[in-house]
Amino acid sequence: MDTVTTARVALSDGTQMPVLGLGVYKVDNDVVAGLVSHALSVGYRLIDTASMYDNEEGVGRALAASDVPRSEIQVATKFWMDDLGYENTLKACRTSLEKLGLEYLDLYLIHWPAPQRDLYVESWRAMEKLKADGLVRSIGVCNFHAEHLDRLAENSDQRPVINQVELHPWLTQEPLVRYHEDHGIITQAWSPLARGQVLADETLIALAEDYGVSVAQLVLRWHLQRGITVIPKSNSTARITENSHVFGFALSEEHMSLISGLNKDYRTGVDPNDRN
Repeated sequence: MDTVTTARVALSDGTQMPVLGLGVYKVDNDVVAGLVSHALSVGYRLIDTASMYDNEEGVGRALAASDVPRSEIQVATKFWMDDLGYENTLKACRTSLEKLGLEYLDLYLIHWPAPQRDLYVESWRAMEKLKADGLVRSIGVCNFHAEHLDRLAENSDQRPVINQVELHPWLTQEPLVRYHEDHGIITQAWSPLARGQVLADETLIALAEDYGVSVAQLVLRWHLQRGITVIPKSNSTARITENSHVFGFALSEEHMSLISGLNKDYRTGVDPNDRN
């Protein structure tokens, strides 16, 4: 049986990535090290941060203190819209590496396309250079619509290995997920629990009781069975542990469809075309 440590997905560049990681969105820098250390101790091997979260230093302290070999941990970070553009992206990566105390990143992501700025193609060329130079192992994007991904493909032979987007039972993103599947891009869900809002959904509560699991575990399992990787965030070590225990049960096709049917195209964040 797979576990949070062993369950992995192949990326289009030949590497592999854990299907379940720890997100640290806006966790205070003085708190994040303890959460990351706990996550690593219970088997997590993917940590997802970003320059905008202002906690890369804390993540780095936890990595440095961990008994888990660096080669077994995958670290992902992202650069903010203000660092779009070729030279800015190169500089942002080096800044993140310094804050994290790392020689390389396992995954580096464009945080938002900010299409009105018209700089994400430039940044993608910089990402390709960072990979060629060995500072980054894999490169991807966040919050890209299909048209943004098409534009990258028109200007590069190298597609993103991953697109990290808001996705949960109230925002199933089925057309985008199908696009990813057709083009060898892994879908990763940020806010996989709709920032906790779906935990009060009556349908999900009833289903979780039937399976003898928490609502969070039910929803994370739904993601994984859809082939979607997840990076749930929590400030609770108990919930971080609980979220990792999603590999010992499976949802029926009927219940998978029932959960997907809750979709109402509801975003907790903004539409990527409106973020500039």
